[in-house]
Amino acid sequence: MAVYVYSIVLTSHPQHLDGLDGVGDPPAALRTVRTGKLSAVVSDAPEELRPKRRDLGAHQAVQERLMADGTVLPLQFGFTATDDDAVRAVLEDRADEFDERLRALDGCVEYHLKATQDENALLRQILRESDEARELNEAIRSGDSSPELPLALGELVSQEVQARQDHLAAGVLDALRGFAREERPSQAAGNGFLNVSFLVARDDEQDFLSEEQGLAKELGEDFDLRLLGPLPAYSFV
Repeated sequence: MAVYVYSIVLTSHPQHLDGLDGVGDPPAALRTVRTGKLSAVVSDAPEELRPKRRDLGAHQAVQERLMADGTVLPLQFGFTATDDDAVRAVLEDRADEFDERLRALDGCVEYHLKATQDENALLRQILRESDEARELNEAIRSGDSSPELPLALGELVSQEVQARQDHLAAGVLDALRGFAREERPSQAAGNGFLNVSFLVARDDEQDFLSEEQGLAKELGEDFDLRLLGPLPAYSFV
C-alpha cells in the first residue's frame, strides 16, 4: 500500500507522536520507518489526497511535534512513496545528503516574508519624483490627444515601478540576511516586491524579528510586510 511521508529525522530523535492522527478520512495511524541513522514518519496514504484543512493540519501537527524535540527535515504536503521498503531505500541511498541537511538546519526555523507597497502610493511617488512622468501625465490631463503619450507614460511608469521595487527588495534583503543562515527567494506576485524565506538560527531569532519590525516602521504605512513563522524549514530541505 502507498505510504504518505511527513518528515525525516535522525533515528535518535525523540518521536512523541501519541495523540496525533495522520492524513485521510478516517485518519491513518502514524508509524516510523527506520534505518541505521535516519527515520521517516509515515502513515498509509489515502486513495484520494487533497489539501483539505484537516489533512493540512494533520501534516503540520506532525512537524511541530517533532520540531519541539529537535531538527526535522519536513516534507511538503502530499509526498508519497510506493511502500515502506521504498522509503527505507531512499533513506539508505541518500543518507549522507539527508544527514548534511539535518546538520545545516540544526537549531534553525524558517520565516517567510512577503512585502508589498500600496500601488496608488507608488504611482503618486513616481509622479512626484520623476519630472518626465509628471510632464507626460500633465500633457495627457491637459487634453493632448496624441496616442503616443499614454503609451510613453505607461512604459515609463512600468520601468520606474520595476526599478524602485528592485531597489526596495535589495534593501530589505541586505538588512535581514545578516541574521539568517540562508535565504530562498520566490517570485513576488501582484503589487508585491519581495517573497522570500529565511533560515534563522534560534540564537538570532529575536535580532531578526527586531530588525524586521524596525524595517516595517521605517518604510511606513504604505508598505505591508507580512512575516510568517517560526515555521518548519520546508524551503530549505
